[in-house]
Amino acid sequence: MSPGAAGPLLLGVRHHGPGSARAVRAALDHAQPRAVLIEGPPEGDALLGLAAEPGMRPPVALLAHAADDPARAAFWPLAAFSPEWVALRWAQARQVPVRFIDLPAAHTLAAPEEEEQGLLPVDPLAALAESAGYEDAEQWWEDVVEHRTTAGTRDPLAPFEALAEAMGALRETYGDGGRPRDLVREAHMRQRMRAARREFGEDYAVVCGAWHVPALRAKATVAADRALLAGLPRTRVETTWVPWNHRRLARAGGYGAGISSPGWYAHLFASPDRPVERWLTKVAGLLREEDRQVSPAHVIEAVRLAETLAAVRGRPVPGLSETLEAVRAVMCDGSGIPLALVEDRLVVGDLLGEVPEAAPAVPLQRDLSRRQRSLRLKAEARERELELDLRKDTDAAKSLLLHRLRMLGVDWGVPTASRSGTGTFRETWRLRWEPELSVRVAEAGVWGTTVPGAATAWAEAEAARAGELGEVTALAERCLLAGLSQALPAVLRALADLAALDTDVARLARALPALARSLRYGDVRGTDSAALASVAAGLAERICVALPPACAAGLDADAAAELRGHLDGVHGAVALLADAEGGLRERWSAVLRKLAGRETVPGLIRGRAVRLLLDDGRLGPGETARLMGLALSPAASPADAAGWIEGFAGGGSGGGILLVHDERLLDLVDTWLVSVPETAFIDVLPLLRRTFGAYEAGVKRTLGELARRPPGHGRPPAGAGAAPEGFGPSLDPARASAAEEVARLLLGAA
Repeated sequence: MSPGAAGPLLLGVRHHGPGSARAVRAALDHAQPRAVLIEGPPEGDALLGLAAEPGMRPPVALLAHAADDPARAAFWPLAAFSPEWVALRWAQARQVPVRFIDLPAAHTLAAPEEEEQGLLPVDPLAALAESAGYEDAEQWWEDVVEHRTTAGTRDPLAPFEALAEAMGALRETYGDGGRPRDLVREAHMRQRMRAARREFGEDYAVVCGAWHVPALRAKATVAADRALLAGLPRTRVETTWVPWNHRRLARAGGYGAGISSPGWYAHLFASPDRPVERWLTKVAGLLREEDRQVSPAHVIEAVRLAETLAAVRGRPVPGLSETLEAVRAVMCDGSGIPLALVEDRLVVGDLLGEVPEAAPAVPLQRDLSRRQRSLRLKAEARERELELDLRKDTDAAKSLLLHRLRMLGVDWGVPTASRSGTGTFRETWRLRWEPELSVRVAEAGVWGTTVPGAATAWAEAEAARAGELGEVTALAERCLLAGLSQALPAVLRALADLAALDTDVARLARALPALARSLRYGDVRGTDSAALASVAAGLAERICVALPPACAAGLDADAAAELRGHLDGVHGAVALLADAEGGLRERWSAVLRKLAGRETVPGLIRGRAVRLLLDDGRLGPGETARLMGLALSPAASPADAAGWIEGFAGGGSGGGILLVHDERLLDLVDTWLVSVPETAFIDVLPLLRRTFGAYEAGVKRTLGELARRPPGHGRPPAGAGAAPEGFGPSLDPARASAAEEVARLLLGAA
């Protein structure tokens, strides 16, 4: 049963190996078998005809998943340079029957892979490379197989016979190689070969991993194989073709044969001759696109260097390592930064395959494909940024689609910060389609047959399941972003129920900002959010009542820091809700005044309340200075005073600029600081360093200069009211009026 003897033609290959693919094509051309059997799940036989469709472009993968649980799935990826794909297309071009013979996916997906018992799986390539004196298995395989050409080869079957002999020696030494599941798979392959023998005699070819060839050639009885296959668990599976990409080929999976350089292998397979010269020309073109100065002379010199390195190392032709070293030295000036771009774009690559529309798909996938086409939102393997203006109908529809997919767990797009500005009408997404997302779409198919319907059903189920107020407020925000108006009633009912029962002010304060943002985005997207506004207003009223007692309840440092964050969040939310609820801003200001003047409240929260009132114009500079003076008086503990300063001037909220422009406040801080006892200073130093260390370098430098000047040398004494050096005694109307018109335009004022 060897390639050179009577019997079926056994072609042992390395999955995704271009050298193996060329050798398989040459062997099939030479032998002209009546049928071709390929390692793969037999459930895929019904889909093999799609491989010949014009819309099929590798890399693609055969996807099989459990019908009742799409998350239990397996892929069998195929690239243009995969020997299995070459054999499949060879058979179809000649109308030769072609079939898959591996263990059915119905068995594979019914039970998880068995755990290995103390024995690590053997790497056949590493073992052969070591016996040949190579430390790098990939380098050995390149030299022996990938860099060989089939042109002029007398016996195209000889390489397979040599590889089968080597694998036979390994199987004698290692047995199943730490993969007991392989024995079951090989038993099923032999059963399929017996069926082919009854139909075609011995005139058929088998394309499989070289590791399996000795087992398929060995004498085994039908009874023994049936015993191995008896009692295997089984489940109902569904199969289809899905697009794959080169980046995903670079990971172990499917056939368990991840390769590190799929882009390089694709180049070797597609290049009819002079692969190194053609490769380095591609590299030069890529670097030129990135505005690097690379000329034809660079290409010539890089080719010479790669060939020289190969000769010094005793290699038949330059491999990937030699070409990359030549690129770094000649085209990248020794830098690894442009070389990393070459490795990402060319060595790995972002090629994404395509499958024909006739391929089986769940209804949700078909609806998604239709929406992608109508919005001209193409799925691509390369990561890219998408800027959306929500005032445009098409961009708004794209935003809704991406938000709905995220709710269903299909993270095709991820929101990111915009480079061109901020605003409620602008969104920026980072898009990349990964093959695994096809499984996520299949999983989400249980919720509905269309993207909006599935997202609505998912949101309603999540609202019924949620047990905390924060979960429902976040869900409400996501529903508004996704435009799921039909899901909002169920979400708002759950929100009202949980809000009425929750008495924890921290949870209430954590939930309010999300509701305020929801209202804001609801206005932008034209969503009716009146019911949501009513819930948010009620939540804000309860916070106004419950927050002062909660802040005066003997909080430790961590609890005070948490409430300080909630204080900022509620303050921002009140600003968004104030237009809908006129008296809310006044009630919130009254709460802040209570917190600012109550000595039992931690200094961190009191200082923050004063700062928020000052920023809103509800506290004058004189009153601010009075409250700061009380907080920093000798009667106050140093730790509490340091917390007050952190709340007032810390947190990256412009506190440094405030101290620069209001030297009365700076003088109060300075006076307090020099009065702190040495023993207490060590304790408050971390707090002060955290506060002032967050300022920008220019602000810190200006504060240092102001603090260094003693009274009478450009720095007025405390309470003198004189302007600091560089500032006028009062506002200059003439200079201010010059900027008034521009300020009005920026603010949109009449």
